[in-house]
Amino acid sequence: MTGGLLTDLYELTMAASYLQHGMTERATFSLFVRRLPADRGFLVACGLADCLSFLEDYRFAPEDIDYLERQQRFGRSTLRALEDLRFTGDVWAVPEGRVVFAGEPLLEVTAPIIEAQLVETVLLNHVTFQSLIATKAVRCVQAAAGADVIDFSFRRTQGVDAAMAVARASHIAGFAGTSNVEAARRHGIPAAGTMAHSYIEAFSDEEHAFAAFVGDFPDRSTLLVDTYDTLDGVRTAIRVARRAGLHHLPGVRLDSGDLGALAVGARRILDEAGMTQTRIVASGGLDEYRIAEIADRGAPIDTYGVGTKMGVSADAPVLDSAYKLVSYGDRHVMKLSAGKATAPGAKQVHRGPQGDTVSLRDEPAPPGTEPLLVPVMRGGRTIVSEPLSAVRDRLAGELAALPGQVTRLRAPETGAVRLSDGLRRARDRLREELISRQGR
Repeated sequence: MTGGLLTDLYELTMAASYLQHGMTERATFSLFVRRLPADRGFLVACGLADCLSFLEDYRFAPEDIDYLERQQRFGRSTLRALEDLRFTGDVWAVPEGRVVFAGEPLLEVTAPIIEAQLVETVLLNHVTFQSLIATKAVRCVQAAAGADVIDFSFRRTQGVDAAMAVARASHIAGFAGTSNVEAARRHGIPAAGTMAHSYIEAFSDEEHAFAAFVGDFPDRSTLLVDTYDTLDGVRTAIRVARRAGLHHLPGVRLDSGDLGALAVGARRILDEAGMTQTRIVASGGLDEYRIAEIADRGAPIDTYGVGTKMGVSADAPVLDSAYKLVSYGDRHVMKLSAGKATAPGAKQVHRGPQGDTVSLRDEPAPPGTEPLLVPVMRGGRTIVSEPLSAVRDRLAGELAALPGQVTRLRAPETGAVRLSDGLRRARDRLREELISRQGR
């Protein structure tokens, strides 16, 4: 898939009109989040790698051009321009794994306006979805209080591409593995899995099912013990392990009922049998709120398998993101729309002890701050690439530095974000100019 038609129709009609009017100067678009969802004090920047890959490969294939001519009736001059189009612009972005707040650009694109306009849809899609999921996943990791968390979401995500993105984003967030084997292969994530109830039910009884699985996979037998009766299932698992000569069963999985109480009961039975190293895995409708509730009760759960509610960010499935033109040629531009006004010009975010300052990119940095946006693409070629492990480590460091009132699960505060004096003056001056011009 080459990308040309991965856009909204109005991007193409605007591009055609730009061509008709000779509008080919460079433009800067800024991608940001207007406001955070409920119960979110921060966001995790994610999705940049897919954005850069998309931009590097961007083009219109012959079949794309044919469709635009036959079905959408674009003119030959427009189609000739699209045939030769490649992304040649520059991108500044917040690196993946950094914490960001509302009102801060996560990514800025500077390119001939046609190129920068046409890629809007995909850039918003990647950054919006993956930042939302990474943030949800981080909350699950924090709620687990040191226990491992595994991505079980593949069967419930809204599409296969989404599943691949979720596995990667959740691993960045600190998940220990994924059940998604292709994502594990592609991204170097540990693959993890147990068994389904159907496996147990396919045998004449639970004991025969456990015996078959332990015989086939003695070193990774995490047995699902709740098909019939959970604690009886634990006892059966122990008997089977003993007969197989295992001193310690690798694990048991609880998937229904009062997971906290059942984990206590399972741990007691396992420890009395000398299987103190057997891990307890819990799954079944989990999210950060339920994990925190279970963990706060001191349940001896070693691993949480988290699926649907993380994979679709169930409590906050949308993010109010935007991709807005902030300069064209040598002019700063901005929107004045009620509730959706923007600030003009290419920007930088400076992070310091007193919070974040959004400034014009060419303004001097305030003392004691660091810039969040860095150049990641020049002339349509990626200039920054890093392993997933580096992104994970960066996020772990960012989270450790956040105050508890920002990371708490319920009614968190958010980071302080202000506009620099220079950006405020530029905004106010341009607003007055635009109002005066509209009045005339």
